[in-house]
Amino acid sequence: MIIWSVETSCDETALAVVEASGGLKNPKFAVLESVVSSQIAVHRPFGGVVPNLAKREHLKNLPLLLEKLSAKGLDIRKADLLAVTIGPGLEPALWTGVNFAKELAKKYKKPLLGVNHLEGHIFSFLLSSGARRAKPSEVFPAAALLVSGGHTLILKMKSLTEWKRMGETRDDAVGEAYDKVARLLDFPYPGGPEIEKAAGAGSASVFFPRPMLDQKNYDFSFSGLKTAVLYYLRDHPAKTEKERNDVAASFQEAAVEVLVKKTVRAAADAEAKSIILSGGVAANKRLRAELKKAARKEKIKFFAPEMRFNTDNAAMIGVAAYIAKLRGKKRRISAQANLII
Repeated sequence: MIIWSVETSCDETALAVVEASGGLKNPKFAVLESVVSSQIAVHRPFGGVVPNLAKREHLKNLPLLLEKLSAKGLDIRKADLLAVTIGPGLEPALWTGVNFAKELAKKYKKPLLGVNHLEGHIFSFLLSSGARRAKPSEVFPAAALLVSGGHTLILKMKSLTEWKRMGETRDDAVGEAYDKVARLLDFPYPGGPEIEKAAGAGSASVFFPRPMLDQKNYDFSFSGLKTAVLYYLRDHPAKTEKERNDVAASFQEAAVEVLVKKTVRAAADAEAKSIILSGGVAANKRLRAELKKAARKEKIKFFAPEMRFNTDNAAMIGVAAYIAKLRGKKRRISAQANLII
């Protein structure tokens, strides 16, 4: 099955063409092409994503990316299915992708499937190929940690089609906390990569609280951690690069420890064969390394997408569309900003 997919949930405009086969028992995916247009330079002066500016850039970039795919010899007329992110996300941005996909479906007389953006992230580990390709029989049951700017949650996954939520953030998502702490340290947007870079050059010499770490649940809270950084900087202004790096490292150490320990506990509760890490914050090398080490210690497998498929992209939407198609899952083709998994 050839799937053309569209992703515009936030500030990345993305199109992809994915070839899917194997069914639910042995799914295989070949990414024929994946193109992404970043909007970082547009939003950086504002310190975050401006929804109407994101919409404007999507309107400009979608036709350009479609031309780029065509120039690479890919023919949308050969598609078996079109897919588009319908949520969650920024409503103006989502509607841009939805309307674009609807126009393509109408013009080329192709079926169109609405996809949950979070399912795209969760299934993105399936995009690995060759010896790294994950087979459901070795993955499930699994504990899946999804970490991004808008979401932080743990799922108990019985299979590709059956899961339940074990825990989630009660306030800020971890990616949001990274961005807020970055602003406190006067780092540019997007804050996550800046914090990670600074942390790599710093020392975790400041102890910050590990919110909810000792509670017997799998929920998270990062608002208090951010506030602890705020109060620390109020009383101990970071005037030098070394001081900023140390605060960044200390914050990251606290956030990563909570994420790792809660996920490992959830994996034990779920009697999981593996831990799955996904979402934009899954690109954080410290988190990947610590969670992989913890999984190895527990003698369970660890899966995470290739780096290029952690952040928002349309290839993962193609994967989720294939699984949704096999499940017979149909969603209303409209922007659903608060869609849940």
